[in-house]
Amino acid sequence: MNKADFPFFQDQDIIYLDNAATTQKPQVVLDAMNEYYTQYCSNTHRGSHDLGNKATQEYEDTRKCVAEFIGAQPHELIFTKGTTESINLLASSYVKDNFNTVILSELEHHSNILPWQLHELYLEVIPVDKDLNIDLDGFEKLVRKHPNSFVALTHISNAFGIVNPVKEIISLSHKYGCKVLIDGAQALAHVPIDVKELNADFYAVSAHKAYGPTGIGALYGKYELLEKMSPYQGGGSMIDDVSFEYSTFLDPPFRFEAGTQAIAEAIGFKAALLYLKGLTSLKEHNRTLLTYAKKRLLERNDVELYTQAKNVCGNISFNIKDIHHDDIGILLSKQNIMLRTGHHCALPIMKKLAIDGTVRLSFAHYNSLDEIDKTMTALDKAVGMLR
Repeated sequence: MNKADFPFFQDQDIIYLDNAATTQKPQVVLDAMNEYYTQYCSNTHRGSHDLGNKATQEYEDTRKCVAEFIGAQPHELIFTKGTTESINLLASSYVKDNFNTVILSELEHHSNILPWQLHELYLEVIPVDKDLNIDLDGFEKLVRKHPNSFVALTHISNAFGIVNPVKEIISLSHKYGCKVLIDGAQALAHVPIDVKELNADFYAVSAHKAYGPTGIGALYGKYELLEKMSPYQGGGSMIDDVSFEYSTFLDPPFRFEAGTQAIAEAIGFKAALLYLKGLTSLKEHNRTLLTYAKKRLLERNDVELYTQAKNVCGNISFNIKDIHHDDIGILLSKQNIMLRTGHHCALPIMKKLAIDGTVRLSFAHYNSLDEIDKTMTALDKAVGMLR
């Protein structure tokens, strides 16, 4: 479990099952950020002194590390505040000027819906079947009807854990001249990612869902596409030349990183990925937790599950019949079990299922079967009180 690596768990008896929202941070991440602040705190890219050079080196080493982790090259990787900003950047700098139609799935997080709506782009929606899986034949009919569109799709659903067949979707999209963004916010901590093998045009990630700090993430883009994109914001660091008559900008990725970046957070991001890289049997552990949690839930006769799909990773969502999910969450919290209830920023799929939300258990490598047992005991107590 490696729980000892995480200061969060040292002095409090908490079962933390809200990892799809954010993960806890190992000591190595905190140490890396603290070292920056206490030993070489300085701005990047803007000076010739030793501290600035050290900060710049560490910052750019993170770019190399993140790029390598997802199978990209450093010059193809833009630092952002996270997946949400990555999608907004792409909407503003590329999609709004090049596409009329954006194709989404019914499983999308609001962060992969609102940016397109804000730019008044026409949305087409890929339906899902009774187990919340995308029908690839139906998807192909959609892209055939709307060729040369932009496809934006989650890799793993944050609400139900469905792992979408992104490689097949990317291949079909390219067949009809579409470009593709994959929202990898939930995938980074759970599945291997190789953007070149997937042939993704764009891929977005956040650090804080993969044992890293909040406020930092990245957008991968094929370089020939990044070169065509205009800056998302203006400020320091992203310019080649400035006058009152005109300005010119640096090549990607730097033209998209205006102002002082989240330097400490970037350095923490690198530490988190190195930590994650050193973990073993992640896939097996995740599968064990999911299988066991589902088994324990199905032992009850009052549980509503919303998918029987096998391609699920990271989380499981459910409701207890005739009891509001928020009431369950409150009573479990009183028993030191922290999990998420509500619509999980995925209202369209909740509306399709005719529910207000769910109780969601989402897992990390520091969770255990014993914690699932304790959660089920606490759930029994909560349900007993609410009945």
